[in-house]
Amino acid sequence: ETPYAVSGRCSVFCKSDCTHAINKGVPKSRVTAGLCRMMADKILELLKSIDKNQIMMVGGAARNRMMVDYLKQALPDLHVPAAAPYFEALGAALWAVEQDTAAFPGMDRLFVEGAASFDTLPPLQAYEHQVTFKSMNHGEVRAGDVCILGLDVGSTTTKAVLVRQSDNAMVASVYLYTSGDPVGASRACYRALIEQVRERIDPQSLSITGLGVCGSGRQIAGLHALTDGVINEIIAHAAAAVYFDPEVDTLFEIGGQDAKYTYITSGVPSDYAMNEACSAGTGSFLAESAQETLGVEVEKIADVALKGDAPPNFNDQCAAFIASDIKTAVHEGVDHDNIVAGLVYSICMNYINRVKGNRPVGEKVFMQGGVCYNHAVPLAMASLSGKPIIVPPEPGLMGAYGVALEMKKRLELGLIQPQPFDLAALASREVIYKNTFTCNGGREKCDRGCEIAVIEIEGRNYPFGGACNRYYNLRYNLKFDIEKLDLVAARQRLIFDTHAPEPVDPSARRGRVALNKSFLVNTYYPFYATFFSQMGFEPVLPQRACREGIDQRNAAFCHPAEL
Repeated sequence: ETPYAVSGRCSVFCKSDCTHAINKGVPKSRVTAGLCRMMADKILELLKSIDKNQIMMVGGAARNRMMVDYLKQALPDLHVPAAAPYFEALGAALWAVEQDTAAFPGMDRLFVEGAASFDTLPPLQAYEHQVTFKSMNHGEVRAGDVCILGLDVGSTTTKAVLVRQSDNAMVASVYLYTSGDPVGASRACYRALIEQVRERIDPQSLSITGLGVCGSGRQIAGLHALTDGVINEIIAHAAAAVYFDPEVDTLFEIGGQDAKYTYITSGVPSDYAMNEACSAGTGSFLAESAQETLGVEVEKIADVALKGDAPPNFNDQCAAFIASDIKTAVHEGVDHDNIVAGLVYSICMNYINRVKGNRPVGEKVFMQGGVCYNHAVPLAMASLSGKPIIVPPEPGLMGAYGVALEMKKRLELGLIQPQPFDLAALASREVIYKNTFTCNGGREKCDRGCEIAVIEIEGRNYPFGGACNRYYNLRYNLKFDIEKLDLVAARQRLIFDTHAPEPVDPSARRGRVALNKSFLVNTYYPFYATFFSQMGFEPVLPQRACREGIDQRNAAFCHPAEL
């Protein structure tokens, strides 16, 4: 497979790239190949300044044959010993054979009593009175019901609900893992809903007049469902929260790979923020850290954390470093229950500091998202925010429920026309991924060169993907005056053309000065360029950032400044 390019800057961006690629229809095999290629490239970056002869690869990644193959293309002499996965342990054993070693002192003497690298936080149980967990009665599906289907296709989990249009009762619901396949997960949800409905009535006696989709996979899931009800999750979650309490003004939402803050004014989202560059405040971080480092299954995190009486303060650590802190706490003899509680506190600290930041917290705070099924997390949020927290019924289904409510509203207002949806047809509908092509940029002469997937649904081909809405607009025959809407391009013209100085007369030119097209140059270029021009120096700007330059400078993290 041709590897799909994914970011090597950080695991957060890499995970995000993989999620978006799959949501755009890129086959898993290409994304997996891209991961292997990216890892190989990161290793080669480390070897840039040394002699590349006689290199040995050790560690668990040596079992990744594709990554090793990529490395061998650049390092023909690469040696991978059979003992590579346990090389360090083998070396320690060989050293011990040749050295005198002390007798094992016993478990009681392995840890230093009283050693503590971390402050402690209040026990989570102390904040149970600050959190209210709401409940609701689920409706019973009846023959002849007219329903709306809400679908929330997240990066980690996919949720679906059937909502009766007459009374907004949730008559069926399903919650399952996306597993990197948003269309497959959506179809699994449709099948699960059919089975639930069949336990009560004949599914054919049920009428579905609208289907709303939200979540990171909403575009491809919406295309598969052939629905116009593709709605972003900010609106969906706010709609659900306001339905359960019209006075709610602040919404904390923690999902599998992202976390969002929404401020609500008069029932309408008026401000929002999300985690831009850190996954340490998300559900997948909590689940992976607890499972991989502590051996605690996700369903048991709350029970374990609530037993802790002195949780260590891990702060809002980066996901890459929290494992090291956990090991330090283990070595210092911190109780297992307290470490898990400290981990729960950590994701909430990350949320408070990096997502909410200095934004206001109102009088009525709702907390939603699948992570709230872990009752310890809202308790930690109440402790850190100093505010009472309300967890709505079925917090993990609020996106799906909210998008169904929003779909109902748009149907009633005539913004979307009703159309029939059949669960069996949706569940059986196949998607065929065909050859991709590179976007030529259209009239706007965009130079991104996005890779566009071609998806076949019911015998019709749909171009899908890209960084802009071009192919979405073509699909729905939407036309806009792009030039008027592209304010970024207008600003670029003002800065670099309209207000730039006249070119320096070649006969009077004393030299050339290169300026990076980054940071304040994008604002003060007319000043900088005029300054040098009037001294007889011609200002020169780069046309593009080249891959070779990024690799040579080894500055992928902050290359706008250093290229």
